Amino acid sequence: MKPFDTLAAKAISLPDDDVDTDIIYPARFLLITSRDGLGEYAFADRVAGGDTRIGAGTGAPILIAGRNFGCGSSREHAVWAIADLGVRAIFATSFGEIFRGNCANNGIVAGVVTEDVAETLHAAAQAGDRIEVDLVGRTVACSAGTFAFSIGEAERESLLNGWNETTRILALHEQQIARFEKRQRVAEPWLWANETEQEITENV
Repeated sequence: MKPFDTLAAKAISLPDDDVDTDIIYPARFLLITSRDGLGEYAFADRVAGGDTRIGAGTGAPILIAGRNFGCGSSREHAVWAIADLGVRAIFATSFGEIFRGNCANNGIVAGVVTEDVAETLHAAAQAGDRIEVDLVGRTVACSAGTFAFSIGEAERESLLNGWNETTRILALHEQQIARFEKRQRVAEPWLWANETEQEITENV
């Protein structure tokens, strides 16, 4: 996963509240298992209804959303589809909890801002202003000023390092894992019977 530190770009304004994961990625497309190309189906029903604010071809990597964005079911396809649109950062006053975690696991900043800041960012996005995101400093800036946003420390650390849940565990607990595996090879060697000679040499 690509690390995230700063981003400066134009943004999409989608101020609608309670945009759930079925709106973001309709359930009828869940049978598609590949992540590639899922942006084609992002907000499909809204796009079909004439909404041109969001969807394939909009091309802005920052999204300013409404309250409770990403609520509803836990489908990770919703985040995959948004990521496939090229979105790297979303700001809202609140998020669906699982959606927010899925964002961090897929390289997307989900930053929580106050109502006043959200209104300012929506106005900036609608005016075509350039918005700057600094994950290190936890700030988002536009022509109207620089503002703080909140994000969990574990999520922030993972995004800065380009970690998903698995690579985070490997990075933070590499030595403990190696010690455990070494003990297990002695105590339960049958569990390692399929290792090649090269792997055994490298891991001893």
